Amino acid sequence: MKRKITQEELKTLLVQGKVEELREIISTIHPVDILDIIHEDEETAPLILAQLDEEIIADIVEEEDDEDKYEILKLFSDAKQKHILEEMSKDEVTDLLGELEEEEAKELLAKMNSEDRQDIKELMSYDEDSAGGLMTTEFISIRAKNTVRQTLEYLQKAADAETSYYLYVTDRNNILKGVVSLRDIVSSTFETNMLEITNPNVISVRYDEDQEAVAKLFEKYGFVMMPVVDEEQRMLGVITVDDIMDVIQEETTEDIHRLGQVGKEERIDSSLRDSLKSRLPWLIINMFTAILAASVVSFFEGTISQVVALATVMPIVTGMGGNAGTQTMTIVVRGLSLQEMTKDNAKSILLKNIGVGILSGIVIGALIACGAMIWESNPIFGLVAGAAMCLNMILANVAGYIIPVILEKCHVDPALASGVFVTTVTDILGFFFFLGLATWTLPYLLP
Repeated sequence: MKRKITQEELKTLLVQGKVEELREIISTIHPVDILDIIHEDEETAPLILAQLDEEIIADIVEEEDDEDKYEILKLFSDAKQKHILEEMSKDEVTDLLGELEEEEAKELLAKMNSEDRQDIKELMSYDEDSAGGLMTTEFISIRAKNTVRQTLEYLQKAADAETSYYLYVTDRNNILKGVVSLRDIVSSTFETNMLEITNPNVISVRYDEDQEAVAKLFEKYGFVMMPVVDEEQRMLGVITVDDIMDVIQEETTEDIHRLGQVGKEERIDSSLRDSLKSRLPWLIINMFTAILAASVVSFFEGTISQVVALATVMPIVTGMGGNAGTQTMTIVVRGLSLQEMTKDNAKSILLKNIGVGILSGIVIGALIACGAMIWESNPIFGLVAGAAMCLNMILANVAGYIIPVILEKCHVDPALASGVFVTTVTDILGFFFFLGLATWTLPYLLP
């Protein structure tokens, strides 16, 4: 029995070990562990990789981020690159090419054999955010007319396929007929026809299905793989759960960025130019909405000049309204994204948020009223602040619900645009309620 090797021992073996020792242990090591060592000490990367077979290197390249895959490939000669590419999954090569400049992609494609090149070009023809862009064409399909014996003999020859744990049954025209489990195959007699043990109720996705919809299907059914078909139910490839994990991370990151009005492409290590390009347009939009809110304040300059303390409490009223609206908006946007909001529950969700606004408005309004009253030693000032806070929080919750729903109906991404409009509404209403009530009760606020 082989003993478990530590990360430090693995690093020593990769850098200083003999080739024979390395080959004996390398099959038990996950490629991502080797990749971690390469990232820790990039100077030793060429030395480490030079000792590894093309198959292991291909696995390491596949584990690397798409934008960095090519950096590993460039460490090898053209001939070595060709062998590594042949060992890689077609969908991984497609992702790699998608990150390269046109000339670099052409050079890499030229190093592949004609059959692989044709498969890659076909995969690249699909939208990268669709099921076709996610799928791999390396899968095992079983002919419907075959017997269990013929199937087992075929599997012995095709056992190195990446997706051999799921078997899809097709006819001679590659039309998907169903799915069969290995358990059903090994527990059936050799002469059993495959159609007898095939489950015809197979869940599949069309090649043009959006990747987010595909991810929801994986989540709904708990699959680790799903077949991709065309309009005639002809099987084109399969999508595996590791690809879907990447999609979920990508979509979640995109939603978070959009809620903050940041471009989905920006990353922590993005260049100054890319970060500025991502953020500046939304900052300009926010500037104009802030000017709109400030214009409301300008109508009450006379009131503020007479009761200067209003300027102190004003930001609290608008800020708390903005927080309340953002809370509701976040829940609603997420509910729309996951399709948890329907026509049946839309009304109850609205009423619940109104209730949250009323109750939280009363609590926060009472606290602000007490604080403002003590601060200015004026009960009316406290009542004005408390009432404005309560009204703004109620309508902030309503705005946090209604604005994303309206944007969704207008086919505008709620995650991208809701924040700007909700903040604008809460600022304008907060200023209006507070300064309007103060103007109405001005004689009681003057010393």
